[in-house]
Amino acid sequence: MGNELNKNYLLSSVKNALLIMRSFTIDEPEKKVTDLALSLNLGKSTVSRLLSTLASEGFVVKNPETNKYRLGLSILNMNTIVTNNIEINRDSEPILRELVNEVNETAHIAVLEGTDVVYLYKVDCKHPVQILTHIGKRNPVHATSSGKVLLAHRAEDVILNLIDNGLFGYQNNTITNPEQLRECLNLVKKQGFATSSEELLDGVVSIAAPIRDYTGKVVYSVSVTGPEHRMNPQNPALIKKVIKAAKDISENLGCWKY
Repeated sequence: MGNELNKNYLLSSVKNALLIMRSFTIDEPEKKVTDLALSLNLGKSTVSRLLSTLASEGFVVKNPETNKYRLGLSILNMNTIVTNNIEINRDSEPILRELVNEVNETAHIAVLEGTDVVYLYKVDCKHPVQILTHIGKRNPVHATSSGKVLLAHRAEDVILNLIDNGLFGYQNNTITNPEQLRECLNLVKKQGFATSSEELLDGVVSIAAPIRDYTGKVVYSVSVTGPEHRMNPQNPALIKKVIKAAKDISENLGCWKY
């Protein structure tokens, strides 16, 4: 009985430590013990103890002037290992760079995780004004072209789960009506690409197409993103380039019937 309780305690501690590390974001790179305790509904002593342990292994660092913590270099080392060993990154990089050179806008590779789309890889364009995205960034699936492409090829229960969680309106153009979303997804699946026009961020548009693995299953998406004054998401030539990039990457993954 005692061993089982100890095992559960250790598992709980590991989970809480992971929750703490996932709490740090680009917008909030540093946090105090009290902030973390409040947001995670944990005791201050628990958070403080876990942060001390994480700090001893270099996963977090404490700023002595502000008493705030931030992620440490051990996270960077792990990120490098993961990034270098993700097959999609290796197989898509040259195609993504060629796409960026052709359209002169930023391109991304993304995957669906829960009700979010997560960016796995990114190639920036050379324009001085760029869209603020980063590898690992999570965006709502229903408000992005990448998310709509991935969602269009998922099972009904995945779509229902998203709808049950609520379709939050980020901008006036965000799809918040379930039936409208279903119509959009049906069209996306039929035409082979998705667009987003100021649905998540004001002034930002994007085009995405599905990437298939060797079984023909849609597993990733490729997208180009830019400001609406410079990029027209309905431009046939631009859409064609994104679809071609998706097809070329799919072939690199072993899919010969796109």
